Amino acid sequence: QEAKLESQKTEIDQLKLQSEGMIRFLTNVQIYSVQEINNLDHVKQVAFSASLLDQGEGDTGPFNTQTTLIFKHVVTNIGNAYNKHTGIFTAPVRGAYHFDCHILGHGNIVAGAFLLRNEEQIYVVYENPTSGTVSASNGASLLLEVGDQVFVRILAGPRIFDSQNHHNTFSGHLIFTM
Repeated sequence: QEAKLESQKTEIDQLKLQSEGMIRFLTNVQIYSVQEINNLDHVKQVAFSASLLDQGEGDTGPFNTQTTLIFKHVVTNIGNAYNKHTGIFTAPVRGAYHFDCHILGHGNIVAGAFLLRNEEQIYVVYENPTSGTVSASNGASLLLEVGDQVFVRILAGPRIFDSQNHHNTFSGHLIFTM
């Protein structure tokens, strides 16, 4: 019986060690999970809206080649994913995003631009006025991976007009992470 009692004590000691190890493991998992949740809460807050000209008024274009538009008047940039120096939005997290683009043209010249993900054309914003002023807009929801870039390029040839009324805009926001 003494041998049996000693064997049971050894087994109890081993179970204690295993229990302490599990407690340490679960504590680390809990800390890691709380940090991950905090990070996800932070990244869920992504939204921007910007217009073409920061001040004044005038035409942009026509250009001989497609040219990335730099929307300089930033109204909001929650999460700092939009770069007002390059005109490029860079996805900080994998998820579904929604983007909108509005342009204004006047006179008898085409007003048109593409929304691109990386170098892939997603949609066109286009209007062909014969006179007067016209506007065009379009929007899309996209699945983006971390680091994907979304931006607007004016077509080769078209011209758009902006003023202190901020007619030309580019906006986007994270709908949900994935």
